[in-house]
Amino acid sequence: MPPEDPHEITVHLDALLAERGLTLTELAERVGVTPVNLSILKNGRAKAIRFTTLSALCRELDCQPGDLLAHEKNQ
Repeated sequence: MPPEDPHEITVHLDALLAERGLTLTELAERVGVTPVNLSILKNGRAKAIRFTTLSALCRELDCQPGDLLAHEKNQ
């Protein structure tokens, strides 16, 4: 798959934030990323995520990577 093709990864950050009663800004501060970068991830526009960021998100949201990300063909 060339880099310009759309990916098939869905991010469930909105649902996890709502379940935990957190705002995007609060989570960004806890994780150590900018709210803009976290918003890019939340909206499915990120091209990559570092394992350190994924680990921090899972730590703060008390979840597993599979709770945050899903592979869905033909979005």
